[in-house]
Parts: sequence; structure tokens; C-alpha cells
Amino acid sequence: MHMSQGRSVGLGLALASAFAFGGSGVAAKPLIEAGLDPLHVVWLRVTGGALVMLPVAWRHRALVRQRPALLAGFGLLAVAGVQACYFAAISRIPVGVALLIEYLAPALVLLWVRFVQRRPVTRAAAVGVVLAVGGLACVVEVWAGLSFDLVGVLLALAAACCQVGYFVLSDQGADGEDAADPLGVIAYGLLVGAVVLTVVARPWGMDWSLLGGSADMGGASVAAALLLGWIVLIATVLAYMTGVVSVRRLSPQVAGVVACLEAVVATVLAWVLLREHLSAPQIIGGVVVLTGAFIAQSSTPKAPSGPMAGGTGAGDPARLSAGHPTT
Repeated sequence: MHMSQGRSVGLGLALASAFAFGGSGVAAKPLIEAGLDPLHVVWLRVTGGALVMLPVAWRHRALVRQRPALLAGFGLLAVAGVQACYFAAISRIPVGVALLIEYLAPALVLLWVRFVQRRPVTRAAAVGVVLAVGGLACVVEVWAGLSFDLVGVLLALAAACCQVGYFVLSDQGADGEDAADPLGVIAYGLLVGAVVLTVVARPWGMDWSLLGGSADMGGASVAAALLLGWIVLIATVLAYMTGVVSVRRLSPQVAGVVACLEAVVATVLAWVLLREHLSAPQIIGGVVVLTGAFIAQSSTPKAPSGPMAGGTGAGDPARLSAGHPTT
């Protein structure tokens, strides 16, 4: 009975996390179109999240001494890299398309496993990679001569590559007696990301008056401060924390399926709130991308164990990408 209740709570948290993450781009795009630079929006999101998570960082301050490389890499790739590339991408291409391209990450992890770690992958995993790439071709409509902004597509692909770094780093910090607490890693990842983005985005040059105005969301006027509050409190802090807790309560496979709903939520919200309609081939391609991503993340064999096993075990998508909190 208690186990069933725990799984129900975990499923609810996973759904909440997917919804919260899926709404980040929909809330950010109106701010970008109102005149804020994408990097400034990312800086506001990460810095705001870091300030809210300061108590968690203080509680896990020993991580700075124990796992400095993990925290630095997580902040650079999983926080600053993914979000900067994703927000820059949605400033040029539809939100749903950018997130679907980012969902190539599980397939890219398979390439890491096969060619960097030199571990075999299953036939099903290879099929997942092929499906994901084929679905991507439909999403960007390659038969139309890449009708989307090429720079936007490349930025979304860069976000996917940074997400691979998140998967690998998460794996390195998840095993062994000195496993890093995920909430602590997230808190310090946000802090590191905020420092890096401060140097890159140079927020002192931002037009702060825009935050006191409003932004257009599909024809409706919404207060910019309200959109920013959603991005920081819901799409960052709440999304990260519910995602981490849900993975602890669910099996990786179940959490991975629910995580795929993030792309669905983002696409539907962008369709309803931003009037970003996708064509029938793009919708079909999106379904194929998510199917391939799920197959890829659930079909990789686990790393060999024992003193002679090589590598770190990084890149097991069945475990790493379940409920991935990156966008």
C-alpha cells in the first residue's frame, strides 16, 4: 500500500516537473521578443534560481571540497550551456521545434557510449538513434531545403550536446559511497552557472525597465515580472526539485517516459499561448523523435562492474536521462 502511494506521488511529481520545465520556453520567448537579449533572460533565470537555492547550497557546502570538478562541469554544461543555447534557439525557431531537437540528447549519449567508452550497444538502441535522426529530419522539414533558421537549429543541437554532458556528469556523481546529493549538485550548478553567465551576458548592460512593462503572449499582454517569476520559481526551482524527487520514487524507465512529456507540454503550450503551429509532418516527426529517444535511453546495457571494468559507467540513458532537468 505504501509503495503504491509512493509511486503515485512520484508520478505526480514527475508530471509536475515535466509541465514546469515545458513552460520555460513559452514564458521566456515573449520576454525575448519584448527586447531582452536571450542571454539576459538566461542570466535572470539562473541567478534567480541560484538565490532561491542558496539555503540548499549552504546545507551541502561540503560538496565544494569533495566534488569541485563535478560542480564546475555541471554549472558550465547542464546549467549555463544548455539553457543559453536553448533560449538563443527559441529566439530564432519555434519553442516546440527547439525542444524536440534537444531530445536528440539520448541518441547522442549512445554515440558517446559506443565510440568514446567503446561499449557495445543493443540493436534496439541503434534503432532508437535512427528513429530520432529520421524524426529530426521531419521536424526541420529537410525536403524544403531547411526552411528553419539554420543558426537556430544549430543552437538547439548545441543544447542537446550540452545535455549529454549533463547525463555523463550526473552519472559520475551518482555512484559509490561518496555519491553527491542531487539537490546539492543542482544548487551549486545554478551558482556556478550564474557566475559564468554574469561574465558572458554582462547584465549591467540590460534594459531593466523592460521588466517593469509587459510582453505580448499570443496577442495577450502579460506582465514581464510575472513571466520572469514563472521562469525562476516554477520552471527552474520547482521543476528541478520535483524532477529529482520523482526519479527517486519511480523506476528510471517510468521517469524517462514522463520526462518525454516535457516536449509535448512545450509544444502544446507554444501552440495555444504563442500561436506557434506545427505542420502535420513536424508533429509526426516529433512523435518519432520522442519514440527514438525513449528507445535509446532504455536499451543501453549497464556498464560492466568489478575492478577490471573500464570507464565511469557514464552514458546509461535508462538511468541518466530519467527526468532530466535541463531546460
